[in-house]
Amino acid sequence: MPVDSAAREILAWYDANARAMPWRRAPGANVPVDPYRVWLSEVMLQQTTVAMATPYFEKFTGMWPTVEALASAEDAAVMSAWAGLGYYARARNLLACARAVAERGGFPGSEAELLTLPGVGPYTAAAVASIAFDEAAPVVDGNVERVMSRLFAVETPLPAGKRELRAHAAALTPTMRPGDYAQAVMDLGATICTPKKPRCGACPWQGRCAAFAAGNPERYPLKAPRAARPTRYGTAWWIEAEGHVLLVRRPPKGLLGGMVALPASEFALERVEGGAPVEAAWSRVPEPVRHAFTHFDLVLDVAAVRLPRRPDVEGEWHPIATIDAAGLPTLFRRAADAAMTPCLL
Repeated sequence: MPVDSAAREILAWYDANARAMPWRRAPGANVPVDPYRVWLSEVMLQQTTVAMATPYFEKFTGMWPTVEALASAEDAAVMSAWAGLGYYARARNLLACARAVAERGGFPGSEAELLTLPGVGPYTAAAVASIAFDEAAPVVDGNVERVMSRLFAVETPLPAGKRELRAHAAALTPTMRPGDYAQAVMDLGATICTPKKPRCGACPWQGRCAAFAAGNPERYPLKAPRAARPTRYGTAWWIEAEGHVLLVRRPPKGLLGGMVALPASEFALERVEGGAPVEAAWSRVPEPVRHAFTHFDLVLDVAAVRLPRRPDVEGEWHPIATIDAAGLPTLFRRAADAAMTPCLL
């Protein structure tokens, strides 16, 4: 497939159809791109929709407009600002990377050097290198994989087919406007070459697409059967006293590391009784909170108690009236909502 003509086709489409995003420059604009904004957006967009990531991006850049400002932020402030966006290891890696970049005096300008930064993997390195530094680095996310799998009718199922799809993406990446090209292919996958009912009639690559020619674009990408996800169980405790609730900070490493949370048990493969922070007449929420993590599903029982005085236990007492500002991750925000039902306490 001629690289230059394919690139010109999709760049012309992108110039007319690019999605407006706060971290992007206008297609073809000859203005500098801030690598901090590109890097921050790409970290937030990992396994997160544009609609979900955008308000977080605007909040972060308002609070910390430069990588140096983010590097100087307190861990707790960043984790609190990230609350609700999920995949909290990203927030920890974000801080580690920002501090490494600030220490070295700025972002490196090549894909190879970007890969040496903490928490920066192949996708993020390629995205920053191409969009911020005009390096012809192949940027491959789920949207790009879907486009490549259909364009070339790749029969190797995912995840085994990732290497082949990356090779196709690399072969098509042009030296002209590589950042715009990368964003064009991602936009194509997000808006035209969608998982279901792709709008092939609006695709600039329709005439090149092997899956379209075969009449079955939705067949691709092929995927290997998924293994069954395990279910884990746990308990969260809502301890209310004098208009406050007990919150704790989870250990810095591990699931929801560094986040403010309700006291909770370990998440185990079987329900385990006991382990409450205080002895009390607990009331149990009738329906547990169910939450899907990357590698397992969680069934979280919620128990609540209202005490006349605050017991002497480890943690911090947060006013219930401002619980929305506590920075609870989604799981524990839902547990708190369940505990605060009027009929429970």
